[in-house]
Amino acid sequence: MKTAQAGTVESMDCLVTVSEAEPGTGLSLTLAGSSVARFSKAMEKAVRETLESLGIRDLAVSVQDNGALDLVLKARVEAAVARLKEGGELA
Repeated sequence: MKTAQAGTVESMDCLVTVSEAEPGTGLSLTLAGSSVARFSKAMEKAVRETLESLGIRDLAVSVQDNGALDLVLKARVEAAVARLKEGGELA
């Protein structure tokens, strides 16, 4: 199973890890970090919208958040997916 990452665990950033998932399994999302208690719904929405815009339906995503803004989270998701695609086929 291929995995890729983008981001850091520094303040005001997030580390996004994505892994291939079997077709038809959907999105598996794990959120952790300092902002999750307050912003988990907004973070989940940002991840889902970003993956939808990329045409991705089946993926395991882990986000370690340290206060990243919405646009940073979206950029990290896009970068992680791009890195995963570079290393293999992503449907």
